[in-house]
Amino acid sequence: MAGHSKFKNIMYRKGAQDAKRSKLFSKLSREITVAAKMGDPDPDANPRLRLAVQNAKSQSVPKDVIERAINKAAGGDAENYDEIRYEGYGPGGVALIVEALTDNRNRTAGNIRASFTKNGGALGETGSVGFMFDRVGEIVYAAASGDAEAVFEAAIEAGADDVVSDSDGHTIYCAFEDLGEAASVLEASLGEPESVSPVWKPQNTVPVDEEKAQTLMKLIAALEDDDDVQNVYANYEIDDAVMERLSAA
Repeated sequence: MAGHSKFKNIMYRKGAQDAKRSKLFSKLSREITVAAKMGDPDPDANPRLRLAVQNAKSQSVPKDVIERAINKAAGGDAENYDEIRYEGYGPGGVALIVEALTDNRNRTAGNIRASFTKNGGALGETGSVGFMFDRVGEIVYAAASGDAEAVFEAAIEAGADDVVSDSDGHTIYCAFEDLGEAASVLEASLGEPESVSPVWKPQNTVPVDEEKAQTLMKLIAALEDDDDVQNVYANYEIDDAVMERLSAA
C-alpha cells in the first residue's frame, strides 16, 4: 500500500506540474500575441515582442507555439486584451501588485477581489502600493552560468545597477528602458538567460511570521492560478527555514 500511495502521489505531483507548465505557456503566448498586435510582428523591430519571445524561449516554449502566437496577432483574429494593474495588501501588511491581461475586466476584477478577500488580503486602488516598488528590468541566470564575480563583471559591462547572487542563481537588475540592450550584452558573455522581463522591485521588504506566511502564500498561489493574471509581485520577507516548512507542507 505504501508503494501504491507513493506512486499516486508522484503521479498527482507530475499532473500538477504539467498543468502549471501548460498554464505558464498559455500566459507567455498571450503576452507574445498582445505585444505583436500592439506593435510590429517582427521581434527585431518590436522591443516588447522581442523580450516576450526571449522570455518564452527561456521557459522552453516550443518554437511553433511562439510562431503561432505571433501569427495570431498578424492575422487579426486575436482577442482584444486590456492591460490592468491591481494593487492591494496581503496578510502581515505585505504589499502586492498584480498584472493582468484580460478580455473581460469585470470577470478579472471580481476574481482578483475574491482571491484577496478569501486569503486575508484587501484589494486597494491603483497607486495604493505602487509607490513602494520600482519598475526595473530583471535578467535571471542559473548558478552554473558563472561564479558571482564573473557575473558581476559581466553585469557592470552591460550597464546593470545591481546583482544578487546565491546558490539558486544570479538576478541582475537594470533600468527598465535599458533591459533589451543589457540582456543582449549579457547573452554575449554569459549565454542565454533563464528569464528577461520588466518587474516591480520592492524598495523595502516586510518580515512575515510563519502563520501569516502560510496565508500569504495561498493568496499569491490563488492569484497566479488565475488565467488572466500574468505576474504577481510582493514585498514580503520570509525566513528560509519557514519557507522550507511551507514548501514541504
